[in-house]
Amino acid sequence: MSTFDITDHAHRRLNILTGEWVLVSPHRSKRPWQGKTEEAAKSEGVSYDPNCFLCPGNTRINGEVNPDYKDVFVFQNDFGALQADVPAGGIDEDDLFIAESEQGICRVICFSPDHSQQLGSMPIEGIVKVVKEWKAQYKELGSMDFINHVQIFENKGEIMGCSNPHPHGQIWAQKNIPNEVEKESRNQLAYYEKTGRSMLADYLAKELEKQERIIYENDHFVALVPFWAVWPFEAMIVSKRHLTNIMELTEAEEEGYADCLKTLAAKYDKVFDCPFPYSAGIHQAPTDGKDYPEWHLHMHFYPPLLRSATVKKFMVGYEMMAGPQRDITAEGAAKILREL
Repeated sequence: MSTFDITDHAHRRLNILTGEWVLVSPHRSKRPWQGKTEEAAKSEGVSYDPNCFLCPGNTRINGEVNPDYKDVFVFQNDFGALQADVPAGGIDEDDLFIAESEQGICRVICFSPDHSQQLGSMPIEGIVKVVKEWKAQYKELGSMDFINHVQIFENKGEIMGCSNPHPHGQIWAQKNIPNEVEKESRNQLAYYEKTGRSMLADYLAKELEKQERIIYENDHFVALVPFWAVWPFEAMIVSKRHLTNIMELTEAEEEGYADCLKTLAAKYDKVFDCPFPYSAGIHQAPTDGKDYPEWHLHMHFYPPLLRSATVKKFMVGYEMMAGPQRDITAEGAAKILREL
């Protein structure tokens, strides 16, 4: 019987943040593709679009007019999924039908007034302003009595549900701690109680030793493909210093974070020579007033493109019924991104 080869044989990898497994099938990456393909998205390349709801000076769908902003602009989401004035209440019928009200605030953050820009093409100083605004929003929203978690994220590209190509992200702040964050809290805490150290700090140290899945690093941050990655070119940005939330960034770390964001986003756009779609989000300590020494600031990137700008990965079949699965190995994806 042949010896197990992690680069060629089917195996499972454990996501140490969530405690869940991912099935990896590297041999499947050799199969020919005869499925559906779609036309690659093209960049408009215009700095101002009179029909864009997010460009400076334009009128949004609710009738409000955007100011003539020059860098970063934040406003209350006109169609927020969460609302602050939801009354307390819920149902519980025989422990079978359970629901409870949820309060929250949704905001939109425009990264730049330039309609043609994205994180990969913006200047570092412009991205630093975005990072500073993320800090300000986390502090302001997190200080509210009914807000216990602040989720900062970006959807890029129509396929990821982005309704507007203008460079922007979102901030959803809510009363309860979301599922993915709760799972990461639980596993980071278990490791911290066992070792007295940050799990991601230890993990990052090992990754830097191996240099197998590193995409890019500077003095303060590292971009890598996590060992347990699910999406084809999934990546994670991790702070080198053990920070529990974005408020703890120094000015030098703000610039390092901006540099890492720009570099990864630019590499993504070069993978298949197209505007690379993804969903990305910052994971950090909740804002419920408790201490979270186990938390380590990081940011996830989940891009759907698999083999080209026209072939995408969806969660179907086995993944919907059983669990996540991927074909390209984390090491292979990291090599492609690193060398771009």
